[in-house]
Amino acid sequence: MRYRVTLEGSERDIDVQIAPGGSVAVTMDGEPVDADIRRIPGGVSLKLGGKVYDVMVGGPADAMDVAAGPLRATAKVESERNRSRKKKGTSAGDSTEVRSPMPGRVVKILVAKGDEVEAGTPVIVVEAMKMENELRTEIAGTIAAIEVDEGQAVEGGALLIKLE
Repeated sequence: MRYRVTLEGSERDIDVQIAPGGSVAVTMDGEPVDADIRRIPGGVSLKLGGKVYDVMVGGPADAMDVAAGPLRATAKVESERNRSRKKKGTSAGDSTEVRSPMPGRVVKILVAKGDEVEAGTPVIVVEAMKMENELRTEIAGTIAAIEVDEGQAVEGGALLIKLE
């Protein structure tokens, strides 16, 4: 899967391929990167070249909080599929919908139909690239429908939850 990552004003194109055995091949700006990714509690252990970084990541794809040791930053992560949709003038959804920012697996549903939620409330957790992503609502409202089940695989842009 290809991503455009913007971190501190710098844009990078990153391609991540996960093999069935769990090994990961990464290229950054078209150049291969010697990388190994291992899941740890709250994030991932990322080995780049000979250096190991314990990286904690959370929040929505358009404003992910990233912490690696003493370094803190906010990153915007956009999949190639979502960039393509924007170029074509289509939207991944409106603020009454929570959609998966990337292909993954639904790990946990944090709300039930009929629940009242505030803007920014975590509603679902999707695992992608060995990381759990807690997705939040953009607006306050009532959960009108939950379109997925825990354990279900989803595509990027898939409708997960509707609000009214």
